[in-house]
Amino acid sequence: MISISSMTKSFGPTAVLRGIDLNIEAGELVALLGPSGSGKTTLLKIIAGLEWPDAGGLVVDGKNWLALSAQQRRIGFVFQHYALFPHMTVRDNIAFGLSVRPRAERPGKSVIAAKVDDLLGLLQIAHLADRFPGQLSGGQRQRVALGRALAIEPAVLLLDEPFGALDAAIRRDLRRWLREVHQKTGSTTLFVTHDQEEAFELADRVVVMGEGRIEQIGSADQIHDRPASPFVARFMGAVVELPVTLRAGRAEAAGLDARAVERRAMADGPARLFLRPDAIALEADPASPWRLTHKASNGAMIRATLQQDGGLEIPVDLPRHSAPDLSLGSAYRLRPLTGAVFSFDAAPQADAARPLPILKEKRL
Repeated sequence: MISISSMTKSFGPTAVLRGIDLNIEAGELVALLGPSGSGKTTLLKIIAGLEWPDAGGLVVDGKNWLALSAQQRRIGFVFQHYALFPHMTVRDNIAFGLSVRPRAERPGKSVIAAKVDDLLGLLQIAHLADRFPGQLSGGQRQRVALGRALAIEPAVLLLDEPFGALDAAIRRDLRRWLREVHQKTGSTTLFVTHDQEEAFELADRVVVMGEGRIEQIGSADQIHDRPASPFVARFMGAVVELPVTLRAGRAEAAGLDARAVERRAMADGPARLFLRPDAIALEADPASPWRLTHKASNGAMIRATLQQDGGLEIPVDLPRHSAPDLSLGSAYRLRPLTGAVFSFDAAPQADAARPLPILKEKRL
């Protein structure tokens, strides 16, 4: 188990980690997800022993890792750009971590060879064993890099944007393959990514980071449907922000039917409703202040633009085959399928908004 407590880190005047608390269970695969500058790679490097925090604790399996050097931590680290030895064959690259151990800890040659053979089979690259990195594709090189990291049977496996240098089709294939490898090895794995699809497809849990803080921890569905802060909502694509009034926990506004949005435990008054463009349905309503000003199709989706009488303009994405007939200039009511409500100040700021607890309702 990895336990990170109250961890901070600054580079000069810039605070990169602002009090990180995180527990990762043994055998768990966790993604650190966030935009550039959110602190996720710095956190990974501290776990690896490549950076040191200004304050905080790092305990792995009951040991204080901040008292250990990087070499003593038995970390498997896979970088975005492979970092393979170009003059070594695939077999020798995978064996490297075992063959350079101190003599007293080094397995015999036959043990190393057997371990490498097992990994070549697991990684499905046995036919590449005698090739050099320059003779491999990007996806193949990344498999070799993972094999080298796994060969030492690491206490923790760390991956920093492992598929970032590969094209989309190869990334999808390697994501499925990596998940299978993880299930077979049972290693405790932490990986960094800015790709939401990658994080949600691979990880048992996703840790969303922003500006050096953990904004939310949860599953794909939890983060997608119930963002914990305006930062997470925006990061998840909720680019539609509507001023609303809360009454009895319900979001209300002219031309808005928000019955599908869960009630919030909050005093009546002004608030903000965060919506994704693809989570809004439209219904004809002559009394609505929202009018269709533009529409276009990309074959699969219709991108509609609606404008309120007061000038606010929003995008709405509708599946082309199930979208209603839309007429330019006509009025439509917005019917969110899901959304998130946060408190609203007279001069709203991202850090002023706070998540509101959900009121449990009886279902009839």
